[in-house]
Amino acid sequence: MSKFVDFMENKLSAPMARLSEQRHLLAVRDGVISALPFIIVGSFFLIFAFPPLPKDWAITQWATEHAAEILIPYRMTMFIMSLYIAFGIGYNLAKSYKVDPLSGAQIAVAALLLTLTPTALDELGFVLPMQYLGGHGLFVTIIVSILAVEIFRVCKQKQITIKLPEQVPSSVSRSFEALIPVAIVIILMSTITVVMGINLHHVVDKLVAPLVTAGDSLFGVLVPVFLITFFWSFGIHGVSVVGSIARPLWEVYLVNNSQAVADGASTIPHIAPETFYQWFIWIGGSGATLGLVIAMLLFARSKYIKNLGRATIVPSLFNINEPVIFGAPIVLNPLLIIPFIITPIVTAIIAYFATSIGLVSPTYIMPPWTLPAPIGAYLSTGGDWRAVVLVLINITISVTIYMPFLKLYDKKMIAMEQGEE
Repeated sequence: MSKFVDFMENKLSAPMARLSEQRHLLAVRDGVISALPFIIVGSFFLIFAFPPLPKDWAITQWATEHAAEILIPYRMTMFIMSLYIAFGIGYNLAKSYKVDPLSGAQIAVAALLLTLTPTALDELGFVLPMQYLGGHGLFVTIIVSILAVEIFRVCKQKQITIKLPEQVPSSVSRSFEALIPVAIVIILMSTITVVMGINLHHVVDKLVAPLVTAGDSLFGVLVPVFLITFFWSFGIHGVSVVGSIARPLWEVYLVNNSQAVADGASTIPHIAPETFYQWFIWIGGSGATLGLVIAMLLFARSKYIKNLGRATIVPSLFNINEPVIFGAPIVLNPLLIIPFIITPIVTAIIAYFATSIGLVSPTYIMPPWTLPAPIGAYLSTGGDWRAVVLVLINITISVTIYMPFLKLYDKKMIAMEQGEE
């Protein structure tokens, strides 16, 4: 075991840490996160339009009649989230290169918009196909945003810019510095979309279709669940590593689900948006550690474990589990690593089958991640009470899995405490 731990620390920990800090992955991660306020707030208008209330109630009937108007904030936020994400990716990537972040953000947005071909309608003028500004266009958004900022960076480094005298205000100077990069991006994207007639969204859709299908399978769920807890077991922030790669795919699932509900579809297409992991698997945080903390409170006899349980129960209820991961510790602790990895795999399997056979509705709303799991699950499924039952079942299962391992660790801690006395 010691050799394996040494290997993980020396050979894997450093590369994974570097991967989690990779410039482009960080920009994508931060760009997606920057759009979360719009995604969270926008998704709640789906609840307002389709309230989880009896259909014969007056408020439900009123909401149904006015659903199109109620959903306008949703369609201007979550429905076109790629527009916000492009801005965020461009801003953060440009900032990491120490070039003007605002110009980088604007160039990224322009690159995304230039992947679309407006349609002329007599009554409305030119109209953009909005479906590609939502989750459907997220992969293209990532690609063209990075490309646009890289062009901006190269122009800046090679001094392919227009320089104005120092007396000119900095805001004006920055605008002119971006002039040539903007021209290059506009010409390039226009050539691809207009001259060559290539729809990048169709091309990328075909390329990522197997990934989208695989990520929504049981295997596609279990892989990130395992990797996240595996990395955490050695002190590597698993969500930062895996989430930076998988989150765009999870966002696509979430937006597709919310769009299906908004369009009145009879079925919701995806099982595994990030909200599925958040509320049914990562209960209390990665590793479903709320079960561990409850087990500490119920079964621990050592002073340290008891006090740790009391100190971490409130953060755990709000899905903050770094105190227990590093306080127990779980990191590099074989007795707790085993249930830390096993527990979310078991809860994932249960939640996946419960959702796939229709016992629980798929998630399509993104509540704030710091809500207690039963509340978050209820809201994310649009008010499905069965989601609360599933959460409670998974909490019970997680306590059951953690309990025997905790008791072994508790005995060890008791012996240490008695030895110190």
